Amino acid sequence: MSVQAVTGTSDVTAILPRRGGFAGSLSDLLWRRPGLLLFVMLAPPLLWLGVVYIGSLIALLAQSFFSIDEFSGLISRELTLKTYGDLFQPANLDIIIRTVTMAAMVTLASAVVAFPIAYYAARYARGKWKALFYLGVMLPLWSSYLVKVYAWKLILAKEGILTWLFAKLHLSWLLDSWLSLPVVGGNSLSVSFTGTFIVFVYVWLPFMILPIQAALERVPGNLVEASSDLGASPGQTFRNVLFPLALPGIVAGSIFTFSLTLGDYIIPQIIGTSRLFIGQAVYAQQGTAGNIPLAAAFTVVPIVIMGFYLWGAKRMGAFDAL
Repeated sequence: MSVQAVTGTSDVTAILPRRGGFAGSLSDLLWRRPGLLLFVMLAPPLLWLGVVYIGSLIALLAQSFFSIDEFSGLISRELTLKTYGDLFQPANLDIIIRTVTMAAMVTLASAVVAFPIAYYAARYARGKWKALFYLGVMLPLWSSYLVKVYAWKLILAKEGILTWLFAKLHLSWLLDSWLSLPVVGGNSLSVSFTGTFIVFVYVWLPFMILPIQAALERVPGNLVEASSDLGASPGQTFRNVLFPLALPGIVAGSIFTFSLTLGDYIIPQIIGTSRLFIGQAVYAQQGTAGNIPLAAAFTVVPIVIMGFYLWGAKRMGAFDAL
């Protein structure tokens, strides 16, 4: 029996005819060489990444080795380490220390606040409650960054709801005492180191909750039960079972909170005192002051810090919890 009889057609062809012209030749070439096809597909995005990202970093690094001529105010394009030496001047070193201290404090506070929330979601939330958990964590990320910061400025202002709440609870004396402290205080929470810290923790908290929750999801429940059966107290179970297994998730979350705090300049610009952070220093030096080399040197500082931070995080297995 013929093929035409079986298929019921008379003009069936097993292989389509070869396309002619340049398009057909190119199609045949890419089909015969899958490696070439992969190269053609990946070359544009990798080229864009190399030019825009890697290229900008190289240009930034090169600018940091220039200096400003003190007499003319123009950029001297002779390679020198003088600009990096300027980073160790008391005023600039104070900016670096203040920024790193704030980043470390925000990371620690975020971990403390995020852990119980992530633990409840990982161990107890089921069904619609887990969906509500993800919605509650992700919802702040869907709103505008600037809207959230300005909303907190109103909340923390002297006439804001937080001051009103302290007054209703007859705790205004406590708030005034805190604001009178030399480093963390100010005229109000909206223009204080404390206010900057509160807003940083609020904005970056979701980036800490989700990695910790993912890490705790991987902890078998029978380990916690076995620890209890062996007579361990809840504190001992936390120190010896939960915390070591959740540590990669905590470190993974800290990558986000630490790096984002290091580079942010909008929150300290809107909420905080006149004391600068690294992001504000970069903005001021490349803008008003016109000192591009010093701005570039300031920008290299977080890159170097995060390079060492990521190296340590990788050794602790943090990338597995992302």
